[in-house]
Amino acid sequence: MECPHLSSSVCIAPDSAKFPNGSPSSWCCSVCRSNKSPWVCLTCSSVHCGRYVNGHAKKHYEDAQIPLTNHKKSEKQDKAQHTVCMDCSSYSTYCYRCDDFVVNDTKLGLVQKVREHLQNLENSAFTADRHRKRKLLENSSLNSKLLKVNGSTTTICATGLRNLGNTCFMNAILQSLSNIEQFCCYFKELPAVELRNGKTAGRRTYHTRSQGDNNVSLVEEFRKTLCALWQGSQTAFSPESLFYVVWKIMPNFRGYQQQDAHEFMRYLLDHLHLELQGGFNGVSRSAILQENSTLPASNKCCINGASTVVTAIFGGILQNEVNCLICGTESRKFDPFLDLSLDIPSQFRSKRSKNQENGPVCSLRDCLRSFTDLEELDETELYMCHKCKKKQKSTKKFWIQKLPKVLCLHLKRFHWTAYLRNKVDTYVEFPLRGLDMKCYLLEPENSGPENCLYDLAAVVVHHGSGVGSGHYTAYATHEGRWFHFNDSTVTLTDEETVVKAKAYILFYVERQAKAGSDKL
Repeated sequence: MECPHLSSSVCIAPDSAKFPNGSPSSWCCSVCRSNKSPWVCLTCSSVHCGRYVNGHAKKHYEDAQIPLTNHKKSEKQDKAQHTVCMDCSSYSTYCYRCDDFVVNDTKLGLVQKVREHLQNLENSAFTADRHRKRKLLENSSLNSKLLKVNGSTTTICATGLRNLGNTCFMNAILQSLSNIEQFCCYFKELPAVELRNGKTAGRRTYHTRSQGDNNVSLVEEFRKTLCALWQGSQTAFSPESLFYVVWKIMPNFRGYQQQDAHEFMRYLLDHLHLELQGGFNGVSRSAILQENSTLPASNKCCINGASTVVTAIFGGILQNEVNCLICGTESRKFDPFLDLSLDIPSQFRSKRSKNQENGPVCSLRDCLRSFTDLEELDETELYMCHKCKKKQKSTKKFWIQKLPKVLCLHLKRFHWTAYLRNKVDTYVEFPLRGLDMKCYLLEPENSGPENCLYDLAAVVVHHGSGVGSGHYTAYATHEGRWFHFNDSTVTLTDEETVVKAKAYILFYVERQAKAGSDKL
């Protein structure tokens, strides 16, 4: 938004000596000394923590608004409002009086000058500290982002995502999608889209809650986020611009409450698909896919119109087969899907741990079998038989008519009982390699042996008891190494740790034809 308070609030010189030493992203709050989410006041250059840490930046503003008792304010005190501050990590600007992010500047361009000065301080501190960090990394352990490969030292190039206030559900999905190579590469190779013109042309764009829908592009902000995640930055990336676009086009996710990661993933993929179909600013990105994609036409599943990279990668087709138990009439229909939601069979729901000895361990195959097995519909789901011309008892069975390039499996861990939505905390065993989907195909004889094998690329995990609470993290593999993504923290991990996770969403990538594998 265009903030009217800049001229009275931005008073510090861009090269102010009042700034603390060190890199701005690691500055400490002057009250609680926390170095998480530092914000600098553009009136007095004091540094405080953000509202999702201890909220001292907001309290600094509120304290400055208390009128001085028994003293008449001077003209200078009237002018200095302490209402505008800047994020020391993302350099976005926020006004507490407007309660929104700011996109304009003062007549002298002071905001941009301060932003450039902070960026220079960050770069200088990084350069000066690089040698020391390299020595520390050489002596660090696996969890200190170091791995020995063939005798040489390599460091983690992954970047974490800052939690903007219960946004771990979004961070876990973004990190998972960023490790699906074919999907991620498509967006990273898209040309940038200029969203502004006129007096703000050429400036960095900061999306806000007050901008019109025609000024935002989910595809563009998604592209920027993916580009930032594997650039090797050791500072966590703040996905605030993407999050505000999500607020604009997905009202269900407005606010800072905990949300369901699977629901967010579906909304995200659906809206990316719709925007890619229609293009942006008159440029059809669906056309780019048709012209430049290396995916064969047979792999492009169309959901709601023309194919896009979303349906080309995640799109599969189910056959839904219903049989009337009275007259034997069979009804078939084909349904496209982007993911499969699998029930955890009821006989396994009391089994919480892999090491628990009460009966067999639930496996992903058990969940897939439950999804595809013949099922008799109950009295509440009677089938309208066109031959009998009334609702009759019937059976239902799913077949997979076409497998996707990336098979996304959602384990239904939340279910309603009376007025509560409870979590099924059962451990489900899943393979890292060689998930064989051939036995679930409608026509398995038409698929080669390798076309039905999938290897795990990413896992989203929900920690806690309820869908509206708890915490989401993700495991993903990149260039042969497994990483654990926990908001801004990224650590190397191992396969043994991954297979013990209580998976919520699993992303399997179709195996390229090569010899030998273990099957599920």
